[in-house]
Amino acid sequence: MDTALTPYHEGDDAFDALIVRPAEDGPRPAVLVCHAWQGRGAREERRAHMFAELGYVAAAVDVYGVGKRGVDADSSRALMVPLLNDPARLRRRLAAAFQAVRTLDEVDPDRVAVVGYCFGGLCAILCARMGLPIRGAVSFHGLLKIGEPLDAKVHGRILVQHGQDDPMAPPSDIGPFAEEMKRIDADWTLHAYPGVLHAFTDSGANDAASGFLYDADADAQSWRETARFLEDVFES
Repeated sequence: MDTALTPYHEGDDAFDALIVRPAEDGPRPAVLVCHAWQGRGAREERRAHMFAELGYVAAAVDVYGVGKRGVDADSSRALMVPLLNDPARLRRRLAAAFQAVRTLDEVDPDRVAVVGYCFGGLCAILCARMGLPIRGAVSFHGLLKIGEPLDAKVHGRILVQHGQDDPMAPPSDIGPFAEEMKRIDADWTLHAYPGVLHAFTDSGANDAASGFLYDADADAQSWRETARFLEDVFES
């Protein structure tokens, strides 16, 4: 596999995506990997390599900006919250990342999906809700608050991989999320893993008292389901 940083811009702001390419030639489906609240890091880059091993062009994208990364809860929150409070800016940054990846020579522009982790899960679902022409969106332990309603046509299927006891996406968020999916006529599935907390795919999450805990079974099962989901949406 080959890796490279691909720069792109949204307005005056500079970003880059880590592109991981399979060895095979020819336009291939692409998977955008949206990062958790710290910004793109080793976890997202490892997942990009895993998606490339499935045969896809994988892109670990960036919505904070080149070199802007959180190092603890406070600094991560300081990067994430302004984007949550300015949803139009977040949508512009996601659209710019999507366009940068979609137009790569090695990417089939009609077969692109988006996955995300935690804050990135919200971003993946948002890519579908804002009407980007994607085949699918997958949220891993993502934030499920709807925010402002959007009326764009949803083109891709949505898969929500959810820890049933995730304090970051409590039961009070599930009902409104389901109602919003119904309102916009989305094709969506939610898989709830019983007893599973937030960040269940992060092997470094070990603070059960705060609701953050790795779960090897949920991690493995959600990966298998996602691999099947991507194969299905890219072949449809």
